[in-house]
Amino acid sequence: MKSAAVVNYAPQEGAVEIRDIARPEIGEEDVLLEVAYVGVCGSDIHQWTNGHSWVVNYPVVLGHEFSGRIVATGSRVKGWKEGDRVVSETAAIIDPDNPMSRTGLYNLDPTRKGFGYGVNGAMTRYVSTPARCLHRIPDELPFEHACLTEPCCVAYNAVVNNAHLKPGDRVIVLGPGTIGILCAAVARLCGAEVAVVGLEADRGRLSIAEQYGCEAIIGNASDWAKSRDGLGADCIIDAAGSSATLRIAMDLVRPNGHILKVGWGPQPLGFSIDPLVQKNVTLQGSFSHNWPVWERVISLLATGRLDVKPIIGGIWPLSDWHTAFEKMHKGEVVKSILKPI
Repeated sequence: MKSAAVVNYAPQEGAVEIRDIARPEIGEEDVLLEVAYVGVCGSDIHQWTNGHSWVVNYPVVLGHEFSGRIVATGSRVKGWKEGDRVVSETAAIIDPDNPMSRTGLYNLDPTRKGFGYGVNGAMTRYVSTPARCLHRIPDELPFEHACLTEPCCVAYNAVVNNAHLKPGDRVIVLGPGTIGILCAAVARLCGAEVAVVGLEADRGRLSIAEQYGCEAIIGNASDWAKSRDGLGADCIIDAAGSSATLRIAMDLVRPNGHILKVGWGPQPLGFSIDPLVQKNVTLQGSFSHNWPVWERVISLLATGRLDVKPIIGGIWPLSDWHTAFEKMHKGEVVKSILKPI
């Protein structure tokens, strides 16, 4: 049996197409999922435009934000059965003996390989997933919302575990994409005052940020950053996907403040980072997530405390992947979702 899949087949711009692929074989510790919905991530778009900075195992099926039902289980899988509603973490291959994995931070295992670049992802009907990656989702959480658990986990890990926000902190998020807006939403849950910054072309996406109780700013955010005591914002979350925004973050952050870099930017820096020294600023990277983050985020989604409905700009059949990619790439929507079947 073959199914249509969105395949990134070469390291060049536009090297993505629909191909028919065989139903995957599963190992004894894997399950086979029938994909209900799969979110389009900025990293999928970066691979489509060949603007990424990570190693890709071509050809590869894109997609790592997915929900679905189990349709088969490996011989050694316990605790899961056919029909279970699940989401899956992205760390498809890890070294369990790596020191990071042994401390539960397998997301930071240097040998880690994820869905959609290291192994085949979920922009197709069936995907093979290690049972250790699975999380059960309650019946009240729709599949089309559950498929966005992964970007919510990126935001939660960044804001809660790495930025250490406190109620009353003033936070500026650079970039009104999916991760930027979700970081802003989680920061609001932490009790922060939040502004999201974009360009003139981002007005539509900035209006989504306002639905989460954030201030929307086009262009220069200096006045907002300094409006409390003239020193700058407590935390700048750089989610813009460009190296150049780090310079803006250094201008906006207050002395002894925090810059959290969650957006990828492969371009080399063409400026001095001495302001980090002068201001005594912490520069913190944030990558991926792990098991406890997923459990907490699923709880927030299921209860509605973290609502992803505002960011969903549309759901397209897999055959219309190009439209879904284009609308996100052009900033017309925050998040596109594909439905394989």
